[in-house]
Amino acid sequence: MLYVVGLGLGDEKDITVNGLEAVKGCERVYLEAYTSILGVPKERLEALYGREVVVADREFVEQGIDGMLNEALKMDVAFLVVGDAFAATTHSDLVLRAKGLGCKVKHIYNASIMNAVAGCGLQLYRFGQAVSICFFTRTWRPDSFYDRIKENADLGLHTLLLLDIRVKEPSVEALCRGKKEYEPPRFMSCATCARQMLEVEDARGEKVYGPDSMCVAVARMGQDDELIKSCTLKEMCNIDMGGPLHSMVLVGETHPLENDMLAMHRAKDSDFLPEDQVPSQYLDDM
Repeated sequence: MLYVVGLGLGDEKDITVNGLEAVKGCERVYLEAYTSILGVPKERLEALYGREVVVADREFVEQGIDGMLNEALKMDVAFLVVGDAFAATTHSDLVLRAKGLGCKVKHIYNASIMNAVAGCGLQLYRFGQAVSICFFTRTWRPDSFYDRIKENADLGLHTLLLLDIRVKEPSVEALCRGKKEYEPPRFMSCATCARQMLEVEDARGEKVYGPDSMCVAVARMGQDDELIKSCTLKEMCNIDMGGPLHSMVLVGETHPLENDMLAMHRAKDSDFLPEDQVPSQYLDDM
């Protein structure tokens, strides 16, 4: 059996009782560390589970997964995913491959940012399509998210923005030399997201949103130090939400109750950094 187990968003204790029982009964346990990250080291998982946890990085998930699937044909294997496993299409592909090999699969669901974002006070049924925001580079500045946001905006819907996570990414120089060298981990901040969005609006000029559009930043949802701040996109460019992971919502048409929640989370003057104190990573095109 292959158990695909969601871990939730906080720490090692957010696993469900069903998930914990499944993991404790497995001979092999893998932790997917590509589409998201857990707020605690894997050693805390191992202490709770009583099992060694093998970190499955991007290279493992994309190229070396066959070994894990072959193990699951002979023994019980747990594949752990931060949040819920099916918030990322990568894991649907994993299940299809497992089924193709004749492997039994059991899903154990959990909370993910897709539902935990409701903690900011915006109602889930008023959300449209979620979009991903990738880091811009000097030569690649993708703007396809803009069209999806426009479709949501035309319907008055909120847009959940999932911010780029780059873990164990090979550097261009290493690829050119045929070596395995990786860039340091990078996690997009809400400030970087807001700056990139405003750049795209300036370039497209369709007035889908603007500097005065309301947005909500959420950081480290489900953890003890989770943080929620609402403000305009222009103001968001100068807010430091702390460590990863960040997500953001571009606000659509609102219900009075949502307005009250946004007001409760409204950023204060002390939350905004002076322009000369904005962390350099917010301004770095790379």
